[in-house]
Amino acid sequence: MPEPQSAGDLIVANLIANGIDTLFGLPGAQTYPLFDALARSANNIRTISARHEQATAYMALGYAKSTGRPAAYSVVPGPGVLNTAAALCTAFGVNAPIMCITGQSPSAFIGQLRGHLHELPDQRATLQSFIKGAYRIEHPQDTNRVMGQAWQTMTSGRQGPVSVEMAWDMMAAHGSLPEPAPTPAEDNPPVDASQIVAAAKLIKRSKRPMIMVGGGAQHAAQQVLQLAEMLGAPVTSHRSGKGVIPGDHPLSVDMLCAYEMWPDTDVLIGIGSRLELQYMRWTGMQTMIQQAEAPPHLIRIDIDAAEMRRLQPHVAVVADSVDACAALITELSPVKPKVGIKKRIKAARLESQALSNDIQPQMDYLEVIRKVLPRDGFFVDDLCQVVYASYFGWQSYQPRTYITCGYQGTLGYGYPTALGVKVANPDKAVISILGDGGFMFAVQELATAVQEKIGVIALVFNNSAYGNVKRDQQRLFDNRTNATDLKNPDFLLLAQSFGADGYRVNNPAELEPALAMAIATDKPAIIEVMIAPDSEASPWHLLVKQPAG
Repeated sequence: MPEPQSAGDLIVANLIANGIDTLFGLPGAQTYPLFDALARSANNIRTISARHEQATAYMALGYAKSTGRPAAYSVVPGPGVLNTAAALCTAFGVNAPIMCITGQSPSAFIGQLRGHLHELPDQRATLQSFIKGAYRIEHPQDTNRVMGQAWQTMTSGRQGPVSVEMAWDMMAAHGSLPEPAPTPAEDNPPVDASQIVAAAKLIKRSKRPMIMVGGGAQHAAQQVLQLAEMLGAPVTSHRSGKGVIPGDHPLSVDMLCAYEMWPDTDVLIGIGSRLELQYMRWTGMQTMIQQAEAPPHLIRIDIDAAEMRRLQPHVAVVADSVDACAALITELSPVKPKVGIKKRIKAARLESQALSNDIQPQMDYLEVIRKVLPRDGFFVDDLCQVVYASYFGWQSYQPRTYITCGYQGTLGYGYPTALGVKVANPDKAVISILGDGGFMFAVQELATAVQEKIGVIALVFNNSAYGNVKRDQQRLFDNRTNATDLKNPDFLLLAQSFGADGYRVNNPAELEPALAMAIATDKPAIIEVMIAPDSEASPWHLLVKQPAG
């Protein structure tokens, strides 16, 4: 890194000092000093641009979620930042550590509402309402301190997105500026030994425990697997917990299988999960449960103490999942595995497989994708019928290889997010699973993929509609539909016009060789999968269970 010449240089130096090797960004007047600093630091940090500001934040999201490391992006203030708001709230929902670096009006104009370029009434307050922390660097001499605060907020405890803004004139100011240093995260909360003892007592008394993992367990795969094997307990997940233990492990059960086992489960161990399945989806999504009732007894392990107030368990272990699982393993040892688990899992799988096999053609397509995609390949979701089926019909074999928007349900986020995944993992196969509607939200980023040689495969299931909304309208409103049918471009010609590879298939058998070719070629590609309108079976009776009566 050259000697700092401006506050923009110092911001870049802070990013490099904290391990950022790529910045996704779209420059503008208020951030010129930053992008000039990036240009002069190209040997230490790569800049990847985009064709829409939203994509810069989504790419950072994909980078962070697939690696577990922080990521950064930069756009202009006002409309630029607001264009990335969907990505920021998605990052908040899935606990992704991404940093938005943006500009501001010249310092004398901030808060004056004079109508300066890109001015918002209060940009920090707007952002603070839906991200983990929003900061402003008031003066170049404050850069290291404020960047350190933002970094620590982003990476400590329950991770999440932050923003850092700086006035146009201040970012360009030159002077003698101090060198930055790495900023460590705050220490994790200590494990409460009494809560571990209480959890172990419940587990030892139980006969049929179950483990539910979420995104907060992705880095604790080894400890979760050790705990599961020690107990002989099935491990399930919804979206964010996929891959914590391999999907083909004998104790791994999908959400449908877990539902079959739920009635006689006497202890649920939730690890890094909001427990959306058990306490929202399996109660119809309309019943607010704030305190778990036994059976089953609920043990929660989560680094965020606030989670224990949102859904109160019988035993609350506020700690990092690695530390808590390790402590629980020690406290339980020695313990005999629960009896009869193989029989229970086998019976539940027979029931669940019969149900999932009816969800066609989605399950057949997922089977082909799983067959072709390497074990360490990435499956990036969006909102479409195949993705909904993947919640129960997809096996992930390694942590962080199923990338999801989680509860935000961010239509159209998938393709640019997949670009960030591929940038972070250039030697791995990355497929973006999309509907035709969602793909068109960010189709312009094909240009980014081609220009930057980002070999993501966009697998576009084309049913010429916002299919889920259309089906709901038909079901709920006497077959009336409104604003859901789509007239699409020719996706093969579209791929060709961008300089990407293009394929068109009509059934699962045709998908297999096309996908294998696209993975082997490792170039930006579209595979269009033709789906007859209204032909996909609804999976929703399996995803949301209506309460009895």
